Amino acid sequence: MTLDHLVIGAGPAGLQLGALLEADGRRDYLVVDRADVPGSFFTRYPRHRRLISINKPRTGSDDPELNLRLDWNSLLSDDPDLRFTRYTDRYFPDADVMVQYLADFAERSKVRVRYGAPVTRVSRPDDLFEVQVGADTLTARSVVVATGVSRLHRPPIPGFELVEGYDTMSVDPQDYLDQRVLIIGKGNSAFETADALMETTTVIHVAGPDSVRLAWRTHYVGHLRAVNNNFLDTYQLKSANAVLDGTVERIERDAEGLAVTFRFARADETRVLHYDRVLGCTGFAFDPTVFDDTCRPSLAIGGRFPAQTDEWESVDVPGLFFAGTLSQQRDFKHSTNGFVHGFRYAVRALHRVLERRYGGEPWPSTPVDATPAAITAAVVERINRTSALWQQFGVLADVVAVTDGGARYHEEVPVAYHSRVGVGPDGHDDDAFVVTLEYGPDHDKVDPFDIGVQRVAQDTPGVAHDAAYLHPVVRHHRRGELLATHHLAENLENRWDRPDAHVAPLEAFVAGALAGR
Repeated sequence: MTLDHLVIGAGPAGLQLGALLEADGRRDYLVVDRADVPGSFFTRYPRHRRLISINKPRTGSDDPELNLRLDWNSLLSDDPDLRFTRYTDRYFPDADVMVQYLADFAERSKVRVRYGAPVTRVSRPDDLFEVQVGADTLTARSVVVATGVSRLHRPPIPGFELVEGYDTMSVDPQDYLDQRVLIIGKGNSAFETADALMETTTVIHVAGPDSVRLAWRTHYVGHLRAVNNNFLDTYQLKSANAVLDGTVERIERDAEGLAVTFRFARADETRVLHYDRVLGCTGFAFDPTVFDDTCRPSLAIGGRFPAQTDEWESVDVPGLFFAGTLSQQRDFKHSTNGFVHGFRYAVRALHRVLERRYGGEPWPSTPVDATPAAITAAVVERINRTSALWQQFGVLADVVAVTDGGARYHEEVPVAYHSRVGVGPDGHDDDAFVVTLEYGPDHDKVDPFDIGVQRVAQDTPGVAHDAAYLHPVVRHHRRGELLATHHLAENLENRWDRPDAHVAPLEAFVAGALAGR
């Protein structure tokens, strides 16, 4: 039997897609995973076991859609018991809770998963894929890779074999008693490790060629999170530790321990620094080794991710798709596809892409009266609740398509996908209003805590295009061509329904667009 879809990986993305396919009931699919349990990544990572994805059970609202804005761990389900917020009250939960949650999700959603099933080879000798899974060869019309970034990224530093990797290093602070430690890397895993070891080491240096970027400033949750940045205090307040900006040129062993040749970025200086231990927290990368020459995907971003189209399909292997953290190649260090609270919506969009591609199914939509008042009301109601556009800012959009005097409301369409192919049965509609939530330009260059930096007043129409904070943007397209853009005024409570500030200006914009003005 030939499967419609074979999903490789039973982590959050693979389970999310499996649950959607199972609930839909129209396609033959199978999820396979080499481990014996779902979500095996979380049985080991993060090494110090604290997730940095927030969990907020108490929001003051009983709206499940709105609450997903503050629940970064749940997968999408109609089952109210499958909310991660029911599993723990911890704001930053223990990773073991995620392991239990994913096991329950897989069971209750009845996802068809084969565990203990390693994929050793993927080929595409013709229009079908052949996948070696254990002792079996499975055939499928499409393959969706949801394995995550499953191998550690090892930079080409001479002597890097002397480095203890994030996967194997000890996490017991007592093992570092009175030692000088260098941590290579400036991401959350590096600072998570530094925070954990500060009490027992004599000195910690965190080093790398890139600037430390703080998530509270950039709005990218993969940058350094405040929960991991206690170490920065010890550096800036002259408490022995340091952050080194520059490049590790080589690592050698000598009589004093590990000799690290370091070239500083902000000064014309190269020095040899000595440490007892060097730890590598240099991130993860996609492992393409199971793909043979008939379907080996091209890579991007320094070879760390597969290169993808706006449908999360390989740019050079038709029918090979990617889900989960791998899909962040499309919005790398911009939006949220690298994290559960972002890619759960991308997976739902991917499911709709697959249904449109392989089943001829239209993008789901609901009818709306084709009047400015009705379209405005539908947009305002949606933007005040949506979690998908909130989490996937600038990447997913709602599209109100107007053709032949009728209008339909389509939710969670990838922006780039709509720009290329539209959502109508024949492509682009006569008129389309594309609704996103977005930060303002250069928002990451403004210190949000500097009260000397002026900002536009909230609920003030006419200046909304200068808003730095997250706010709705509505773009009018006619037969695929962008004609006009309208920004809704930002609002502290994220409610964009004030009659004079939000509703009337948007309705006037829609009316003018439909009238051809």
